[in-house]
Amino acid sequence: MTVLDIAPLNRLRQLVLARYILASVGALAVDMGTFRALLSAGMTPVTASAIGYSIGIAVHWVLSSRKVFADQVAAGGIARTRQKAMFVVSALIGLAVTTMIVGGASAAGLDPSIAKLCAIVVSFTVTWLLRKRVVFR
Repeated sequence: MTVLDIAPLNRLRQLVLARYILASVGALAVDMGTFRALLSAGMTPVTASAIGYSIGIAVHWVLSSRKVFADQVAAGGIARTRQKAMFVVSALIGLAVTTMIVGGASAAGLDPSIAKLCAIVVSFTVTWLLRKRVVFR
């Protein structure tokens, strides 16, 4: 018996939203780590946020296509290319949302990290809905 044979873990693997949340946490860790490192290096909050988010996108694709929506990934060819393009579009929408929130809130004098946390909530909701209902349907 392995750890993956434990009943609660089997149920967790079956829950798409739970897997998506876990994938998002992993991608978010990369995003925020990059964001904080770039801020510490003197980069502007908007640029640091965009770069962090972009690197997080790559991590999220790998996790989403292999662990979250593996049963809905297109087999190959044009269908797979189209799906990847839709994933990138959903990510760019999330990036735009994140960048606008961080930029606007920072310009208003809000701490960039607080602005980023607000952006995370909104961007997560938008990208989850797009990916669940459009990209991996």
